Amino acid sequence: MRKTHLKSGLSAAALALGALATPALAEAPILVTTAADTGAGSLRAALAAAAEREGGAQIAIVTAEDIEIAETLDYAGTGPLTILGNGQTISTAANTTLLAASAGADLTVTDLTFRGPGGFDIEARGDLDGATAGKGIFVDVRDDQQGTVRLTLDNVTVAGVANHGVHVSDCSLADACGGGGGGAGEGSPASIAVHLNAVTIDDVGNGKFDADGLRVDERAGGDIRLVALDSTFTRVGADGVELDEGQAGHVIATIRGARFVDNGAYCHPDLLAAFMPEAPEGEFEAGARAEADIPGDVTGTPDDRCFEREVDLHDDGSVAEYEIGIDVDDGIDFDEAGAGDLRSLMIDSEIRGNFDEGVDYDEEGAGHILASYLRATGTGNADDAFKHSEADAGGVVGAMTASIATANGGKGAVFEEEDGGDVTVTVTGTITGNNDDGDDTGLELVQEDAGAGAATVTGSTLADGIDAEGVTVTRD
Repeated sequence: MRKTHLKSGLSAAALALGALATPALAEAPILVTTAADTGAGSLRAALAAAAEREGGAQIAIVTAEDIEIAETLDYAGTGPLTILGNGQTISTAANTTLLAASAGADLTVTDLTFRGPGGFDIEARGDLDGATAGKGIFVDVRDDQQGTVRLTLDNVTVAGVANHGVHVSDCSLADACGGGGGGAGEGSPASIAVHLNAVTIDDVGNGKFDADGLRVDERAGGDIRLVALDSTFTRVGADGVELDEGQAGHVIATIRGARFVDNGAYCHPDLLAAFMPEAPEGEFEAGARAEADIPGDVTGTPDDRCFEREVDLHDDGSVAEYEIGIDVDDGIDFDEAGAGDLRSLMIDSEIRGNFDEGVDYDEEGAGHILASYLRATGTGNADDAFKHSEADAGGVVGAMTASIATANGGKGAVFEEEDGGDVTVTVTGTITGNNDDGDDTGLELVQEDAGAGAATVTGSTLADGIDAEGVTVTRD
């Protein structure tokens, strides 16, 4: 059986190498002929040899054996690298990143599984006692990088790591880069393009707060571009996918045949409810309550970062309102905080059972949200199935066709604009029902400021109704 596997592996690698050969990669491919972690013929040695090739390299794994490593496999070269597998698993028993492109090289990986030790959760974390939680695949963009950094994964699985499953970082704050709001951190002028085909990311991010299935952080002027085809993001501790564009560039995504299921449970409410204050929220008249008289930050928990505390004050410094909550996460979360747009097309995709929103798109600045759905299903999410919020002068343009939003804890779909931009929404052949309390919870449309708002609903069954503020709704 093993000889047959090896023969087929060599044949597949040879075909792939022939298909991918280019003048820029004229040197012979580097072959991985042993499953050993180190030494001649190992993948680690192949990565070191590839880093010496200025024009980039191809590595073909032709051993039939799975590969177990003790520490990170690092590609330190700047030329493009292609790694061709044939169904092998690269695994580690250590809490470490499996594969890193530490100098921001373009990286293509096919037909491989990357598997960490697993068993992580908020009570068995990967970032305790000074440890660095391991990732599956990590691309660290150089500060001076230009053009576009490309990550391509085809028939790849990532599972069992404490931190992000796949992470591309163009942010000086590294893992502390955080959400898109405010655009904190610096980055290179480069854009980032991620292409996923038949990728599975499962049971990752459960050993560290805010660790996602796929995470892309981009700062400065570049864009984030994502194509995700026939890919699955399940049981991720934080967001199944988070794209975080903090300054002038766009977020542009095409998603087809994807599944975002059961994500966001690192801060599981069942584990943390006992730490919540007796009165987690309150609202008061001016002068009635000082900040010292309301609950403070929640501490002494398995991970205090899981608790959000927000306080609004009256002009006299007294408390107007406060709220303390548990920070669960989404199926898919896009943040764009600068002048660029957030543009997304989702087709034939399922967003189910996520612990916060199913889809959560936020745009700050002059850019727009343009989100289209065709045959997308959002069901059983703890909050809204499809949520779109624009906070500044840009508009919101939404289109839902032949889509479904049912049995969600929040609204079926939300399109809201808080400043001067317009809201324009078209809903065709779409079904909503049993969302939240069922009282105008199928579709929420909001224009809170000077912009215009218009929505057209055709051939749809919105059993739980429409809540519209500042938006004129036309129904067939």
